[in-house]
This record gives sequence, C-alpha cells and structure tokens, in this order.
Amino acid sequence: MKKVELLAPAGNLQKLKMAYLYGADAVYVGGKSFSLRARASNFTLDDIKEAAEFALSLGKKLYITMNVVPHNVDLIELEEYLKFLESVNVTGIIVSSLYIASVAKEVAPKLERHLSTQDSVTNSNAIKYYENKGFSRVVLGRETTLKEMAEIRKNTDLELEVFIHGGMCTSYSGRCMLSNYMTNRDANRGGCAHSCRWNYDIYKDGNKLNTDEFFNIGSKDLNATYYIKDLLDIGVDSLKIEGRMKSLYYIAVVVGGYRKLIDKYYENNDLSIEDIKYFESEILKAENRETGCGFYKGKVTCNEQLYSDSTEIPTKDFLGIVQAYDEETNILTLEQRNYFEKGYVVEFFGPNHDNYTFEIDKVYDEEMNELDACRHPLQIIKFEVPFKLDKYDMMRKK
Repeated sequence: MKKVELLAPAGNLQKLKMAYLYGADAVYVGGKSFSLRARASNFTLDDIKEAAEFALSLGKKLYITMNVVPHNVDLIELEEYLKFLESVNVTGIIVSSLYIASVAKEVAPKLERHLSTQDSVTNSNAIKYYENKGFSRVVLGRETTLKEMAEIRKNTDLELEVFIHGGMCTSYSGRCMLSNYMTNRDANRGGCAHSCRWNYDIYKDGNKLNTDEFFNIGSKDLNATYYIKDLLDIGVDSLKIEGRMKSLYYIAVVVGGYRKLIDKYYENNDLSIEDIKYFESEILKAENRETGCGFYKGKVTCNEQLYSDSTEIPTKDFLGIVQAYDEETNILTLEQRNYFEKGYVVEFFGPNHDNYTFEIDKVYDEEMNELDACRHPLQIIKFEVPFKLDKYDMMRKK
C-alpha cells in the first residue's frame, strides 16, 4: 500500500534536518529567488546542494518553492537556476507560473513540477488541464472541502497535496492586495506584511464601535488532527504543513506529532478518538495562535476567524536540545534555549520514544561547575537523567 507523504517546511538547514529527523518524508524550502517568503532566511545555492544531499542520504525528498508571481526582472536567471536544481538532485519544484513550469520542462526535465496552492485549484476539470500541461502534482486550494476532495480523487490519478496545519490566508490562497496597498510590500512576490492580522478600530458613521479590544480579520491557523483519517481514506498523496518562518521547536513538535498520528493510522487502519485527542494536545504545545478546521467541513464560519487581538506571544516552553547522553554515568548534555533551574519539572520528547517527565535536580555547566540557574541561551548544560535520550531530542517545560 502506498503511504501518504508527510511534507514539512524549513526556513534554514538546521530546521530542514530537524524536520527529516522528526519524521518528514519530504521538505520544501525557498531559495533566494522565486520564493514567496522574502523575510525567511531562505537557502543559498550551497544550502540547497547540502539539503539535497542530506535528503538523498535518508532516502527522502526535497522540493523547492518557485511560486512567486514573476515580473520580467524575476526571470533573468531562471534557466540557470532550474538547471542547477536538477544537477544537485532536487526532487521537484512548486510553481504558480505556467511559464516557469514550461521552461523547467525544457531545461530541467527531471524535476517534478507541482502546481502551487496559489493557483486555487478546487475542481477536477482544472486538474485535468494541468495534468495535460505535464504537472505531476496539484496542491489543492485551501478552500477545498473534504467532500470536494473525495470527488476530485475519483476523477484524477494526479497526485493531490493538501495543507493540514499552519497559517491560513484570509484571501483566496494568497491572492491578497492588502499588503501592497498598505505597506507597498507585494504578497505575491514574497513580501506579505500580514495586514489582516493587524489590530483595527471599527467605525460606523464616524463613531468608533469597538471599545474594549481591537478587531482584526485574520484566520485561525489550520489544524487537521481530527481529519487525518478522512484525508487518508480519501487517498490524498501528500499532507503539507505550513510554516517556513516558524521556529525549530515548532517544526519538531508539529512534524513529530503528525508523524506519530499518521503511523498510528497505518498501524491500526483507523484512529480512535483517544489517539486524536492525545496527538492534538501534543501538536498544540507548539501553537501560539488559535486553530480551526479551515474549509474542511464547508464554508467557514465565525469559528474559523480571529476577530479579537491576535498578537502572537512566543512561549518560553522550549528549554533545550539534547546533544549527547552518557549511558554509563546517566549524564545528559543539553544545548540550552530558555531559562530553567533546579526544581523545574520538564518533559523530554523525540521522534523515537514516548514523552518522559522529570524533575531537574543539580545542573552543571560544560566544565561540571554547579549552577544555581541556566540563564544563557546556547550554553551547554549537563545534569543527570535516569533514562536514555537520543541526540536531537528536546526538553520543554511540563
């Protein structure tokens, strides 16, 4: 049985490697050109080469986003870029422009061509059109319902990719002009200022209506934990997580959570409500915005929108990354990320084991000098833990 692909985002090489290690079958990244995340770190040519080699070493896939709406100036180095991607064994490209796709077919024919969600494909006839243009996969518009996905699946053999988690655009799959008008930053060329998530006052006939809080028109983040079974039963080929600008911790938690949820489905050919609730609670440990089901059930209601102040407040739950574990001494070596001290109750999690809870006793620096507290991000910390941990496991507040 062909298993679904879990597709994760990455904004840099460290996040890419963590996404693979925590269970992603494929990762998508943006280069310095042609990408719709201008403010992400994005990948140099050397980064892309290293990423492709790392993916190949694991038997996994790498996709490059080229979904910008191109102007003439954007196309100057197109052919050279495509040839480079093919030469370093990138799996495929994600595009919204038929011109970029046609050039790729001519100069880099080994690259798979995936149609971006920017094209808002939500019906079988459009998919047939793009299939005839040589695309191997369509990323369905985020406005597609589960019922529509099932009907589309019956009418095409083309690979279907669906978003399952992350930010939702208030406009139709990113076709928004608010950022252009309000900040002169083009959302369709990578510069979205997320104007829908700003805080607004509401006026009617010159009178301010909101008195206690601001108003915004942003969407809740998508969360598909309750719909993974439906998507797998339908026969979707790829489940996509959004978030190339998200943190390393977010990538590990969300990718790891969905990996284990999907594996549980294949293990039992089903998912119990207890399984779903557990993995949803795990995945939500990475969230700092409210989540909803998007368009899965049909047209969105007020329950899928954010109307009050949606300011994101980063948590400080992520405490560190495991660097090593000595099984003879039970000493853990940890790269610290946020403040913690003796007496903290923490939780360790990783891709290869269940969560472990532990109360920290004495903590030491790299030279085994005892510390009263761990205050400095990226400092190497050591302390005793009575269970084995793997490199790249993570520690967070319980």
